[in-house]
Amino acid sequence: MAVAANWTEQLTAIATSVGAIGLLGAIVAAVYAGQQVREARRSRQAQIAAEFLRRWDEDALVDARRLIDRFQTPQEVSAAFQQYVASGAPEAYVLYRELDYFEQLGALEQRGAFDFELIRLLLGRTLVARWEMWRPAIHAAHGAGVYPMFEVLAGKMRAAVGEPSSRGGA
Repeated sequence: MAVAANWTEQLTAIATSVGAIGLLGAIVAAVYAGQQVREARRSRQAQIAAEFLRRWDEDALVDARRLIDRFQTPQEVSAAFQQYVASGAPEAYVLYRELDYFEQLGALEQRGAFDFELIRLLLGRTLVARWEMWRPAIHAAHGAGVYPMFEVLAGKMRAAVGEPSSRGGA
């Protein structure tokens, strides 16, 4: 013969059911919160990317690119940059804009604020070529190890796009 459950057993069963529903709700809320965090991160990265793309086309960086494009080889860039830096010429500060841009981009990528794949899609081999153009000038004017984030990003990009390492390496 079946014995009817007493009130303590009934209360325990109800509390267990309520607890299970609460746990399920907490799991659903955690999954939703995780999705919100990922979406917020994507949104932040998109804003940073838009800002960097905008900066690339601003007059300050366009002037820097025009100035560096006057030179045909890394050696020409190096000779001119050394002279500009040594004399404190305004051209040195114009050229520093591009170096600082790539250094900041490398730092943001390293900290996870800028997606490497997006950088690869937007700049790819251009970033590697820019480092190769700048490397002799940076090393001659300031020594190795200056602009390390630019150097690391260029090396990472070189590996990603399958370019062979140059002499002196990045």
